[in-house]
Amino acid sequence: MTRHHPIVIVGGGLGGLTLARVLHVNGIEAAVYDRDAAPTAHSQGGMLDIHADSGQVALHAAGLHEDFRALVRPGGQAMRILDKHAVVHLEEADDGDGERPEVERGQLRDLLLGAVPEGTVRWGAKVTGARPLGGGRHEVALADGTSFTTDLLVGADGAWSKIRPLVSGAVPAYTGISGVEADLLDADTRHPRSAAVVGGGMLFALGEGRGFLAHREIDGSLHVYNMREAPEDWTSGIDFTDIEAAKATVLADFSDWDESLRALIRDADGELVPRPIYALPIGHRWDRRPGVTLLGDAAHLMSPFAGEGANLAMLDGAELGQAIAAHPGDAETAQTALAAYEQALFPRSEASALASAESLTTLFSPGAPEGLLALFAS
Repeated sequence: MTRHHPIVIVGGGLGGLTLARVLHVNGIEAAVYDRDAAPTAHSQGGMLDIHADSGQVALHAAGLHEDFRALVRPGGQAMRILDKHAVVHLEEADDGDGERPEVERGQLRDLLLGAVPEGTVRWGAKVTGARPLGGGRHEVALADGTSFTTDLLVGADGAWSKIRPLVSGAVPAYTGISGVEADLLDADTRHPRSAAVVGGGMLFALGEGRGFLAHREIDGSLHVYNMREAPEDWTSGIDFTDIEAAKATVLADFSDWDESLRALIRDADGELVPRPIYALPIGHRWDRRPGVTLLGDAAHLMSPFAGEGANLAMLDGAELGQAIAAHPGDAETAQTALAAYEQALFPRSEASALASAESLTTLFSPGAPEGLLALFAS
C-alpha cells in the first residue's frame, strides 16, 4: 500500500528543516525525506554568517532566534584581506553588531532538527524521481523501490534536485571556478603559523584568478578553501586518495605565493575535498505548476562568494511555511499559497544570484585583491 502525506519536503538541509519547523509552529505536519542514512552521515561544512535580513528573519519565524544567538561564535565577524605575499591590506575587527554573526553549520542544523517532532525526517530515503498524478498530487519514487504520494511536494534537495524537473528544465552550469576544501585541526597549538595568518575570523588571500578563503571555527580548527579559475574537469584529474600528491598538484599553481598561505593546504589534516562551483541561470524561475515548488539551491543555486545560499534557503523555508499556514484548505488554496511564495522568491533570488556572480568576478579578477578592497572602501 502506497504511503500518502499531505505535505512532503524532499531534503533535510537548512531550508527544508526551516520549512518543517515553521509549519510545525503553525500546527501543520510535514514529512521530510532525506537521502543521508543519519543526521551524522557526513560533515555539514564550516561556519556560516547568518544575515539579519534573511537567515535571522527565518529563525525569528521559526521561534528559534534566541537559541541561535547562543550558538554564535564571538569574534567570528572579524575579517582580513591579504595579497599573495601575505601582506595585510585590510583588517576589520568583529564590532559585535550582530548583522552577520557566525555559527557552525552543523550546530545550526542540529538546532532545527531538534525543533521538529521526532520522526519528521525519514533518513536513508533517496528520491530518484517524481511524477504528477493530476489535481496537484504527485508520486515520488525512492531508490529502494518504494514510493509515496503527496498533495504538496517541496523540492529542497539541492543543486541536482530530483524535483526541479517537474517545474523547470534548467540545470546548473559550471562557473569557471574550482577548488578544494581542507581543515587544520587544533590550529593554535598544532598550526600556529596558519592560525596567525587567518586571524580571528575570515581570511581572503587573493591573487589574479586564484586565492585562499579560510575561517576559524568554534572548535579551534581552520576551515580552508583553495580556489582558482580552472577547466570543469580540473578536479577529476586529481587522485584525492593520494593526499600528499593531491596537495602538491593543488599547490603547483601557487609556487610564488607566501609560504604561510601555501601551508594552509600543505599542512592540512586529512583529505582534500574537491569543490567545483556550479550555478543555475541568474533569474531562474518557472511557471506555476499545481502542488509543487522549490526552495534553496534547488530553486536558485548560486556561487558561495556572497554568502547568500544558506540564508536564502532558510528564508525560503520560512516564507513558504507562512504562506501555507495563511492559506489552509484544498488544492486551490494551496495554489494560492505557492503563487504568493514564488512571487517574492523570484525577484529576491535573482538579486542575490546577481550579487553572487558579481562577487565571484570581483574575487578572481585581474589585480585581485584590489577589486575586493575597492568594494569595502565604497
